Amino acid sequence: MQNKNIPNRTIWRTRGGDVKIIDQTHLPHRLVIYEINSLNTARKAIKEMKVRGAPLIGVTACYGLALAMNNDNSDSGLKFAYQTLLNTRPTAINLRWALGHMFKELISLSRSKREHAAFNFADEMVNRDITTCRRIGEHGYESIIKTRDKKKTNEPLNILTHCNAGWLAAVEWGTALSPIYKANEAGCNIHVWVDETRPRNQGAALTAWELSKKEIPHTIIVDNAGGHLMQKGLIDMCIVGADRVTSSGDVCNKIGTYLKALAANDNKVPFYVATPFSTIDWSIKNGLQEIPIEERDQDEVLFISGLAENGKIRQIELAPENSKASNYSFDVTPAHLVTSFITEEGIFNASQQGLEDFKKIHEKC
Repeated sequence: MQNKNIPNRTIWRTRGGDVKIIDQTHLPHRLVIYEINSLNTARKAIKEMKVRGAPLIGVTACYGLALAMNNDNSDSGLKFAYQTLLNTRPTAINLRWALGHMFKELISLSRSKREHAAFNFADEMVNRDITTCRRIGEHGYESIIKTRDKKKTNEPLNILTHCNAGWLAAVEWGTALSPIYKANEAGCNIHVWVDETRPRNQGAALTAWELSKKEIPHTIIVDNAGGHLMQKGLIDMCIVGADRVTSSGDVCNKIGTYLKALAANDNKVPFYVATPFSTIDWSIKNGLQEIPIEERDQDEVLFISGLAENGKIRQIELAPENSKASNYSFDVTPAHLVTSFITEEGIFNASQQGLEDFKKIHEKC
């Protein structure tokens, strides 16, 4: 994010070695920097959604594990830190993927080497995520160009996205927004429909904030407006991210994604999922039966936060005092509703064979 008043990354290490993040719970009204200096603050950052988005959660967990090694680098300390971080968010697979690889490397080392190796691993995860998301953007840009060319008009290409899968969900670039950023840099005439994404409003608060900083034309819509816009021919393509993809191509993403995919399928609107290799869970096949769906606190539904007239952030109650709420945070979109996967290695069919092809190419690189 090239803006003199905004950090270039969502997470970084200072010259002194401190780990800093953008605390996303204050956006879009405040830009607050939060320091992660221990296992507990890393756990808190993930659990309280100061950081969110599958790629960024994985990177943050790696730094949390590295900081834990600074305090207790014994086998028991390593196992405790690993399990503590693993338990923070059950749905996003990048967390387990990153921690699993890091744990395997650290447990094989002597205690004296663990802290240095842990920070090196976390730093490499940062570099890897940046490269991966940039390449997703490059391949996704090709899909945008193909869709634009089919439109055969000079009107803006209208892209719908759900939740936030931009640079705030990763380290830089992001997944679903990366192709949009690439298209914008290339001078493409684009407009983005931004789902508000209740109940935490990541679209209205985060995606819109990102796009506004890049001066990309966009319009925030209520979650249930997407189908109507597709029926009216006002959406040319959809691009969303993913928190977990099964080996068969089922996609778990923010609640409401499934409904957008259904509407897109009914109106013959291309529905793309931008996902890195690390988001694929090769151990499961049936997303509906095997992916754990996180249920968050009901207060996220019953209350809403916003900027008050006095310039302060206030939380207000939306529902009757005695009402209860259900808060499923994710849903599963079956593979047959997905047009294609946009990955760091190219565009692949949303099927088991398509993902196997992706895997073969990825493992050669």
